[in-house]
Amino acid sequence: MKELKKEIVDKYFSITGKALKKVKIVEKGKVDFKKSAEDFLDMASRYYSDAEHFRDKGDFVNAFACLNYAHGWLDAGARLGLFDVDGDNVLFTVDGKE
Repeated sequence: MKELKKEIVDKYFSITGKALKKVKIVEKGKVDFKKSAEDFLDMASRYYSDAEHFRDKGDFVNAFACLNYAHGWLDAGARLGLFDVDGDNVLFTVDGKE
């Protein structure tokens, strides 16, 4: 599949819409920053690897989706302060003042 069809976009809207409705804000918790950072980086790396696999098979839709997931994990990690990104507000949604 080399193009993004409405059905694919609708599928991802459905998945993300359900996820948005399911999320609950945690008031208190204990976060191991190193473990969390390692987990976020592992997930990003795995999605990036999956994206390469799909691209090599010519499945550009799933490659694109995996790249977005990979970057989402990296961006979330940067936004949470799990990763030092030198204030890069072009690649990440950080304020650039770090």
